[in-house]
Amino acid sequence: MIIYGSSLSPFVRKLLVYCGERGIEFELKGIGLGSQDEGFLAASPLRKMPAIDDDGFGLSDSSAIIHYLEAKHAAGNSMGGRMIPDEAQARGRVIWFEEYADTVMMSCGRAMFFNRVVSPRFLGTPGDAAAADKAEAEELPKILDHLEGELGNGDIGGRQYLVGDGLTLADIAVASVLVNFEHAGAPIRKDLHPKLGAWFDVMTTRESFTRWTKREDELLAKK
Repeated sequence: MIIYGSSLSPFVRKLLVYCGERGIEFELKGIGLGSQDEGFLAASPLRKMPAIDDDGFGLSDSSAIIHYLEAKHAAGNSMGGRMIPDEAQARGRVIWFEEYADTVMMSCGRAMFFNRVVSPRFLGTPGDAAAADKAEAEELPKILDHLEGELGNGDIGGRQYLVGDGLTLADIAVASVLVNFEHAGAPIRKDLHPKLGAWFDVMTTRESFTRWTKREDELLAKK
């Protein structure tokens, strides 16, 4: 399976981490904004990443791709089990957290990451600093407060996972967007959000995350 995209995108990173946790083999074909790669354009009619080519089957949108892969690999494997639970309430919560990450969190994250990172470092144009600052000041605290409240008591000073007793797509989706907050200069302050900070540390020290975030840090250090 070919994955088209860049891990700097939280949507692409979400898919890459998911595949790593599930033991699904893939080849990442790096593309950038405005890519004219024929395979990518064929798989992604809206020209958005990620997209995949799975033995000739093209599909785009991280959520659609992950649901497709969950169905295709329904039995799990030796690397990892299902990331979207079958139990009704747990499934609903996982899908809700993914949607929250993709919409509410990314509305804030896009304002910060595009204006502070993508525009000045990759496009060579000044970002809208005021828009980034406004998102950090007004939107970000509400998001972090909400996530802190979702984490109750547990082994790391809060719940170990957002849903149930094991890693799910909820954890992957939320942590992936928080990585972009960090890249944009808005890391979690552990004095204000200790449970969320502890949870994030556990998530992002998994090999499925560090495989990509180490490369991202190196790339951004050069820009």
